[in-house]
Amino acid sequence: MNNILVTGGAGYIGSHIVEQLIKTKARIVIIDNLATGYKKLINKKAIFVKGDIKNFKKLSKTVNKYKIDSIIHLAAYLNISEAERHKKKYYQNNVIGTLNLIKCCKSSNIKSIVFSSSCSIYGNTIGAVNENKRANPIGYYARTKYEGEKIIIKYAKKYNYNYAILRYFNIAGASSSNKIGEINSSHGHLFKNIAIQSLKKKPVINVYGADYKTKDGTCVRDYMHVSDLSVAHVKALKYLKEKSKSIIVNCGYGKGYSVLEILRIFKRIKKNLEINFVQRRKGDVAAVYSDTKKFKKTIKMKIKYNNIRKILKSSIKWEKILKNRK
Repeated sequence: MNNILVTGGAGYIGSHIVEQLIKTKARIVIIDNLATGYKKLINKKAIFVKGDIKNFKKLSKTVNKYKIDSIIHLAAYLNISEAERHKKKYYQNNVIGTLNLIKCCKSSNIKSIVFSSSCSIYGNTIGAVNENKRANPIGYYARTKYEGEKIIIKYAKKYNYNYAILRYFNIAGASSSNKIGEINSSHGHLFKNIAIQSLKKKPVINVYGADYKTKDGTCVRDYMHVSDLSVAHVKALKYLKEKSKSIIVNCGYGKGYSVLEILRIFKRIKKNLEINFVQRRKGDVAAVYSDTKKFKKTIKMKIKYNNIRKILKSSIKWEKILKNRK
């Protein structure tokens, strides 16, 4: 774990992972095309290469130049609604881009790969979902993530690497360093929308669908703080190095919150919050939250931020910092 490549390391989650990796004293190389990433999120202690995972030559050159032995693969388009409208774009980036990255392993010293997957590959679920549940991706974004998983699994033995597939649940919050957080608001993330609205005199939040088969009709999700998720990546790399075997692990806290439950908490801060119920987004599932048994057994980390109010407050604090920087 000496030379680590982070694809998408200038993005929201990527920048938080790099922040944790820097503490390991490894050499960190970021490759990002800055399509959804930002220069201001690039850690100054990391090496930055502007490049696209769809460009195999650029990827291969970077892997060989910096003698990469471990990869954390995050680079992906992830807007659920956009994926339904621009399937070719998502296939080329999320699937072909992943295949390009894996092909780099053929003539390199890469022994460990951590892949950023998604709980969306499970589809609609009842109760806490564990890693043995058969994949049932409903939306096109979810299908691209599942295809990425299959590529990584398929070539592992052939190219002699171990992998950790981390299936993210919903990630939110911002680093306590106050230096990085979520900037892009186009993904439709609930906590980002709340943070933006928290700074307005008349906050308005759209809720996509109120007729799901859940306790209050709105979607139920398992929210994990981005800083805890970032530590999980470092622990996953450590697991691969020490155990020399591959794993698939859910990354969540194991508790589901409905959209309305989150908004009720926010309403204590903004009592004049207006809630608009609008049409469902294509590709959204009704409810999904994690069974955390395997996570606790394999990742073995101290959870710091398993508190929905803490996650909400850190999101709002970051939004205030962003506004003051403009």
